[in-house]
Amino acid sequence: MLFLILSIICSVTVGVLFKIAHKNQSSSIQIITFNYATALLLSYCFFSPDFKALASSSAWPIYTLLGVLLPTVFIVLVLSIQHMGIVKTDAAQRLSLFIPILAAWFIFDEQFNSLKIAAILIGFPALVLLLIKPTSNQENKWMYPVMVVLGFGTIDVLFKQIALYTKLPFTTSLFVIFAIALVIMGLYALFTILFRKEKFSSKNIFWGILVGIFNFCNIFFYLKAHQAFAQNPSTVFAGMNMGVIVIGSLVGIFIFKEKISRLNFTGLLLALIAIVLIVLSQINY
Repeated sequence: MLFLILSIICSVTVGVLFKIAHKNQSSSIQIITFNYATALLLSYCFFSPDFKALASSSAWPIYTLLGVLLPTVFIVLVLSIQHMGIVKTDAAQRLSLFIPILAAWFIFDEQFNSLKIAAILIGFPALVLLLIKPTSNQENKWMYPVMVVLGFGTIDVLFKQIALYTKLPFTTSLFVIFAIALVIMGLYALFTILFRKEKFSSKNIFWGILVGIFNFCNIFFYLKAHQAFAQNPSTVFAGMNMGVIVIGSLVGIFIFKEKISRLNFTGLLLALIAIVLIVLSQINY
C-alpha cells in the first residue's frame, strides 16, 4: 500500500506544479517536453536499462502505444482545458477510472469480493459529487473530454500490462516508453516554436525538471503498486483515482483556498469511505 500512497502524492504534486507554472505564464508544451527529458535521464541513471534484452522483447507494441499516448493525452488535456475548462477536464480525467475497472473485471479476470464491489458502488457517485462545480464555459467541444477519458483509461490498462510483463525489467520498459514520449513531445515543441512562433523560455526548463522528477516517481511507484497487487489491479486503479481526488481536494481547499460546495464535501466523505473499503477488501482477500 506504501507504493500506492507515494504514487498518489507524486501525482498530486505534478498537478500542483502545473497550476503554479500556469500562473507564471509558462508553456505547458515545453514543460512537458523537459519533463520527459528529466524522466528519461533519471531512468538511465538509477536503473541502468538492459538494452541487450530489448531486442528479444515482445512488448514493443505496448511500448510504442504508451510512448505515443502519454504525450498525446497531455496535449489533449491542454486542449480540453482551453476549450472546455479545467472543471470538465478534471472530471473527464478522473472518470476514466471506469475503463481500467472494467478491464480488471473482463480482461484480467479479477474476482471481486463484496467489500470491493461496495467500494466501487460508493466510489463512482463520490467522483461525480466531487467534480460538480459551477462553470461559465458554454463551449461544447466534448470530443476533448471524451478523448481524455479514453486516453487516461487506456494508459492505466497498458501500464498494468507492463507491470505484469516478466521477460524484461519494468525499469527498462519505462526507459523505452519515456524515450518514445520525449521524441514525440520534442518534435511537437519544435513545431510550436518554429511555426506557431511560441517563444522559448528558460523558466520552462526549471518547471519541466520539477515535473519530470515527480512524474517519474509517480509512474515508478504506480508500477510497483501494480506488482504488489498483481492479483488485484482494481485496488490500484480505484485507490489511485480516488486518492488523487481526495488529496487534491484537500490541497485545493487548504493551500489554494478553493471553495467547495456541500455536494463536493459529501463526495469527499464518500470517497474516503470507498478508500477504506478498498483497503479492507485487500486485507481480507
